[in-house]
Amino acid sequence: MKIIVHDYAGHPFQVQLSRELAARGHDVLHLYCGSTHTPRGELTRRDDDPPSFDCRGIDLSERIPKTSFVRRFKLEAQYAAGLIRECEAFAPEVIISANTPSIPQHRLARWCSQRAVRLVSWVQDIYGLAAYRLLGRKLPGVGHLVGRYFIALDKSSARRSDALVVIAAEFGDVFTRWGIDSSRIHTIHNWAPLEDMPARPRDNAWSRRHDLGDGVRFVYSGTLAMKHNPGLLLELARMLDCDSSGELVVVSEGAGVEWLAEHAAREELGSLCCLGFQPFKDLPDVLGSADVLVAILEADAGVFSVPSKVLSYLCAGRPVLLAVPKENLAAKIVVECGAGPVVEPIDIGGFCAEAQHLIESPQLREQHGRAARQYAETHFDIGRIADQFEAILHVGLHGYRIPKAIGNNIDSR
Repeated sequence: MKIIVHDYAGHPFQVQLSRELAARGHDVLHLYCGSTHTPRGELTRRDDDPPSFDCRGIDLSERIPKTSFVRRFKLEAQYAAGLIRECEAFAPEVIISANTPSIPQHRLARWCSQRAVRLVSWVQDIYGLAAYRLLGRKLPGVGHLVGRYFIALDKSSARRSDALVVIAAEFGDVFTRWGIDSSRIHTIHNWAPLEDMPARPRDNAWSRRHDLGDGVRFVYSGTLAMKHNPGLLLELARMLDCDSSGELVVVSEGAGVEWLAEHAAREELGSLCCLGFQPFKDLPDVLGSADVLVAILEADAGVFSVPSKVLSYLCAGRPVLLAVPKENLAAKIVVECGAGPVVEPIDIGGFCAEAQHLIESPQLREQHGRAARQYAETHFDIGRIADQFEAILHVGLHGYRIPKAIGNNIDSR
């Protein structure tokens, strides 16, 4: 097949899927937005890439902001035009589109419908629902109206899609309520590229280069955006600073990190170290340098946003400390496999208490870390995951049923 895999965010596991599909003989163009500020996967050609694989960024004249909503929406419309141009030039038979905001996804779905190009919408986040909640909270009245507009775009995109791949069953429930036939909805849980994420020692080239300390080290790596609460990280840094028990390393960029660094400087917190995004090749060392890996998510985004950083954390073989709603899929996975403690995002006291418990118990940290890596090795098999996507692509392209051995409700766990 001639396939475009469009991952707006440029994350690691989506491009791993593209490489695997190309290795199976498909002609694959991997597209991503080059004008966003987010951690990225390996988005340049490697020596071992097959000739049928290509990867290109779609660049705009400026970076798409996360806080200036009017400017953001205008730039997303410009991005949609660039995406359509790439699709016109490549002439795919089928497109997988992931992580795509409502405006470009809607225009892509309309273009696919007009050109009889099959579309598989890979739903990582339901943007309209997130916009309704977050914008409604920031701009009551107007924010809710904008949110409803994006929900309408999302509904239209879903109805024009030949298939939807959702990352949690709760997402599928939303689309069935929107009138999408359940036979077009398939569940494949996210994963991390295990082959690119070897377990690394705590003392490694990256930790030495940044002169990290000897105390118990907490590491937060990834986006720190609207749906996160940096105040939790500030409380953790205060606790570590109070008894000099360790350090918190935050590997991120943007408004959340700036807020965190400003407050830490004002309070002269020596336990906090803020570093920018690191190259993907350094990520195993970044995560391996931790004694505990930390992830947070606000309650408003709890069900409809599954932080992929947690899946990378599991590969590192380190305990995971989560402050996310317990109904979130990431929380369920961590609890199920025994990779670490989970508290609700509003439970600041519980969050710090669990952190203290991990500081005091090296044996518990080791136990959680072993369980995390075991889960990753058991569930993140790219060959099996690509089998599932191929089955959906064949259904979307040729219209025949998925073999019963694979099943309609595909689940990579």
